Amino acid sequence: MTLQEVKRLAAKGEGFQLEFKKKAAFPEKIVREIIALANAEGGQLLVGVDDDGTVSGQRFIEEEVFVLEKAIRELIQPSLDYEVEVIKINEKKGVAIFKIQRSISRPHFLIEEKRKKAFIRVADRTVQASKEVWEILKRSKNPRDIVFTYGPKEEKLMKILGEKGKVTLVEYMREAKLPRFLASKTLVRLVLANVLEIHPQESQDYYTLKDSEA
Repeated sequence: MTLQEVKRLAAKGEGFQLEFKKKAAFPEKIVREIIALANAEGGQLLVGVDDDGTVSGQRFIEEEVFVLEKAIRELIQPSLDYEVEVIKINEKKGVAIFKIQRSISRPHFLIEEKRKKAFIRVADRTVQASKEVWEILKRSKNPRDIVFTYGPKEEKLMKILGEKGKVTLVEYMREAKLPRFLASKTLVRLVLANVLEIHPQESQDYYTLKDSEA
């Protein structure tokens, strides 16, 4: 990639598959963005680019790359494949482009204080994945026909969606009078069966019928 190509890419602004970082000062936070890209549709992380898309570069860019690659090795499970390219702006400054593919090993996790946290990309933001998103990512790696019985709890769900257009896990639990594990299991199964679509959010995910307007 040339410097002009980097500038054209940066001019598009941050988005679902593109993230900017001025520097790798807090690598444990930046790896969240990398995890989110890998868990979604892949994308590119540019180091040495300001939030507004200015390609200002970073001094000692190779050291920035070293720090971030160390964090990727030590903080992400399972291990994540990526490519990295360094583009020089001048003798002192450069930009690093981390290219992340949609991972076949997803979900990937951040290991933080002995706890696993998964992240997903939502528009131009990274949010922590709920247990439902985590389960859907894991089970969607090996797609197969999902067989389920259309019973009272599914009927209640369709009624809620018919009235409101969307529903959260908590709303479904309350209105269908279901325990959390059963409501969660039902929603996940219907997403995997392509009946529902999940919309990850920072607070609560919500669900709509597949191909309906969110």
